[in-house]
Formats: sequence, C-alpha cells, structure tokens
Amino acid sequence: MKKVLIVEDDPEIVDLLEIHLDDLDCQITKTYDGKAGLDEALTDSYDLIILDIMLPFMDGLEVCRRLRGQEHYTPILMLTAKSEEIDKILGLETGADDYLTKPFSIREFISRVKAIFRRVEMIKGEGQKQEDKHVIEVDGLLMDSEKRKVSLHGERLSLTPKEFDLLWIMAAHPGRSYSRQELLNLLWGYEFSGYEHTVNAHINRLRAKIEGDVATPKYILTTWGIGYRFKDE
Repeated sequence: MKKVLIVEDDPEIVDLLEIHLDDLDCQITKTYDGKAGLDEALTDSYDLIILDIMLPFMDGLEVCRRLRGQEHYTPILMLTAKSEEIDKILGLETGADDYLTKPFSIREFISRVKAIFRRVEMIKGEGQKQEDKHVIEVDGLLMDSEKRKVSLHGERLSLTPKEFDLLWIMAAHPGRSYSRQELLNLLWGYEFSGYEHTVNAHINRLRAKIEGDVATPKYILTTWGIGYRFKDE
C-alpha cells in the first residue's frame, strides 16, 4: 500500500482525489495549508506528496523547496490553477516531479500518479542491479540513487527529479540507445507521440550541467536516427 499526502486547501478537490487514490489502494493523509503539509511531510514518510501551489500560510513552491532541502527524497506531484508556463517551470525547477494544471481530468491524474509510482520502482530496481546496489561512478561522475545525489569530480550538481531519473536510467545501461519515445514512456508515462521535444529539452539541460563541452559530450551521446545513450565503458 502506498502512502500519499495531499496538501490542498479545497476540500472538494481533496475528497475527489481521495476517492480515486483509494481505488489505487493508497493510504491517504490530508492537510489543508502549506505549513501543516510541510510539518506532516517532515514527520512521516510518504510515497507521494500531492501539493497545490496556492496554499494558506505557505505556498506550495516554498513547501517543495524545503522538502528538497531534506536528505530523504519523496516524489511530488504539483497542482496549480495557473496556466502560465512560468508557473510550471518554477514548480519543476523547485523540485517537483510532475505537475497538473486545474481543471484536470481524473483519468490524467491517475495516469500521472501511476507513472510516478512506476518510475520510482524502476529507479529502485535498477539500483539493486548495480554491484554496490545504488551507486554508479563513471569518469568522475558519481550518481547515488538512494540519496538521489549527483556529483562531478567531487562537486555536487543540482538536478531536477526528472533530470536525475533520466541520467540514472541511461547510466544504468551504458551503451544502450533509447529512442525519445521510449524515454518519454519510461520517465513521463506518456504513451503517445507528439511530446518528444520534452525529452530533447531535458537532455539539453542535463548536458549543460554535466558536460564540459556540450558540443562534444562525454557522457550523454547521440545515436543518430535513434535517440540517446550513455557512454559505454
């Protein structure tokens, strides 16, 4: 059973989400303001936090920032009533794993929740296949799936959750080429075409953070006609 914390100030939305999360066999805890949500998230351990941006006492972005400053990682699905792109970018840059803009369909909500659960289990599974269970080190690039930390030559890098997941999945299978659609399905749970540009954007941002020269990447390589691969040791 997955433990889910809902931090949302609209009781009707909370009740609706609870009904459908119950169908996914989730144990639900509900809070209705940012400060209470943060306190609860720091007190107990959860498999997912559903976090509204506009909240009393402390907004969702600040809650997300503070949670990402903790050692323990918990997936965060952010809800926002705002449709401007800047709000989505801010949410993801702050450390949210995904976002939904209100109003959203329950089918889409369930799809996003399942994708997050699937992705977390996949990362854990790949970590268990590694010799030391959760660490990959290649040419000065060190990745730790338990702490979800990445460092380059001893200097810690600031990656978003999606950037970390993208890097880990590829690094766990060095030399294997992934198509954009495959990465989209694995990491975003989008089983339809038309969003491959999302993968391209994340690859570009990830390269900017880990590559000394993005024009001649050392770690994340392009497989022409297919997609991307992590360097084969």
